[in-house]
Amino acid sequence: MPKPLHTVVHALGVHPVKSMAGGTPGSAVVEPWGLAADRRWALVDRTGKVVTQRQRPGLALVRAEPLPGGGIRLRRPGAGPVDIEVPEPGGADLVVADIFGTKVESVPAGPAAREVDRRLSAYLGEEVRLVHLDDPATRRPIDPLFARPGETVSFADGFPLLVTTTASLDALNALIAHGDHPDEGPLPMDRFRPNLVVAGTDAWAEDGWRRLAVGEVTFRVAKPCGRCVITTTDQRTAERGREPLRTLGRHRRIEGKLVFGQNLIPESTGTVRVGDPVTVLE
Repeated sequence: MPKPLHTVVHALGVHPVKSMAGGTPGSAVVEPWGLAADRRWALVDRTGKVVTQRQRPGLALVRAEPLPGGGIRLRRPGAGPVDIEVPEPGGADLVVADIFGTKVESVPAGPAAREVDRRLSAYLGEEVRLVHLDDPATRRPIDPLFARPGETVSFADGFPLLVTTTASLDALNALIAHGDHPDEGPLPMDRFRPNLVVAGTDAWAEDGWRRLAVGEVTFRVAKPCGRCVITTTDQRTAERGREPLRTLGRHRRIEGKLVFGQNLIPESTGTVRVGDPVTVLE
């Protein structure tokens, strides 16, 4: 008789600034719009468009760490750490950030961060500035095709959390090993920048999930996560290859998207921890 799976949280991921490197804490607070401190900051260009690794893979080499009170500590190649406090909320200086066509009001990091903006602009080769999502409870509703009234999201691509599984990564790496670019594998999980990594499942089991309990918190599965060019970017060197998109295109094309992982919407709040049991409710 097969041994029952022991399904648990294997790792957590928090990325305070969208598209920058983040951290892997042992626990994290789940808020209605995502993990606490996750993607509450972003960079925007002169037109207000949010800048990501899609355009600037070098962002992978800039690390953001959360500070008490919501501030961040930035570390980039060739420079020491810089601390940035949360700017004053609201007011006439709101910046409309364009995230994939959705307009989101945000607060510029302020005078204290102007030198940081200048240095990041020089590093990336275009004018950028940091903005902060001051009121995640109201600023950005989730796509109503998947959301309930009042559900919102931070600067994440579209949903509050992303869950992946170690078994699916193992299966994907096995496919890469037999594909056109085996030298690019095996890939680490950080290529996919998840919030929750679950161990103890069968490969691709997450395709069938509808609701989850992670420790004391419940989540609704919104939709599969379609992957972009960021997954081809080595998060340690910022160099790009062809995988995993080449292999996902052959084996994981679902409704026109190259899929890895599932998007989640919290149904409750609380704290999740590495080692917490994960129960599939539906």
